[in-house]
Amino acid sequence: MKVGLHAFLTESTASPASIARKAEALGFDSMFIPEHLMIPIHHRTPYPFGDGSIPELYAHLPELFVSLALAAGATTRLKLGSGICLVPERDPIVMAKEISTLDHYSGGRFLFGIGAGWLADELEIMGVEFKRRWPMTREYIAAMKELWTKPEPSFEGKFVRFPKVKLFPKPAQKPHPPVIIGAGGAGLSCARALKDTVAMGDGWMPVGLTPAQLSAELGNLRRMCADARRDFSGIEITLLMLEPPPDPAGAIKEYQEAGAHRLLVVAPTLAPDKYERALEELARVYMG
Repeated sequence: MKVGLHAFLTESTASPASIARKAEALGFDSMFIPEHLMIPIHHRTPYPFGDGSIPELYAHLPELFVSLALAAGATTRLKLGSGICLVPERDPIVMAKEISTLDHYSGGRFLFGIGAGWLADELEIMGVEFKRRWPMTREYIAAMKELWTKPEPSFEGKFVRFPKVKLFPKPAQKPHPPVIIGAGGAGLSCARALKDTVAMGDGWMPVGLTPAQLSAELGNLRRMCADARRDFSGIEITLLMLEPPPDPAGAIKEYQEAGAHRLLVVAPTLAPDKYERALEELARVYMG
């Protein structure tokens, strides 16, 4: 079982470079960084967990790809993940260029965790109609795959259009960095996430499922792959844990038996004077 770090960074935590360097030294497989470009002060959309209040730290998350580039420059083996990138809020051509550049210079270490966003107020500020967020995301991913894999790509869609262009560097990973569908999980429907995983994903990353729930959903995914003539064994499963389990060793075994390939854990603190000890304790608990 691979164990990665889901790192909630702010301007008050240690830097992405410092955290990534320590995580790699301790043997973590990966570091995933979440994003929100901004949080509206007045919003009608409740947070999907807890009491519905949006955590204050969401307004303090640094820019995703700048943070990942800093982490990449400080490491040589650590996988660098977006956990998740809010795809419809970004320009797909610029995003394709950022990702291909990051993957090229990191030696093929980027994992593209994607989502379409739950905060309708934020999406609207960025010019995205909430009900169109997933259709836009699917088309953006299709356009980016063209840009990453073709010498002279072009695209004609509803949301993205461009004539034949040249876009370099190409990603180091071939045909492109893995696209991981970061949707579905505890209290959230998994049906659409599984469908998108079959249609365009190289992996699935649900949030907070129990081992039993994950096993059941992967049974559904296996059947959907068979119907679509996709190889289920080629899909990597990453599980983001919301809360630390009472028995981490037992949880790792149960998640592995359920079909997970990677667990993402959250450090209790990444403060400059505490993150090293916090990561050392996570490594001890989850990796022995």
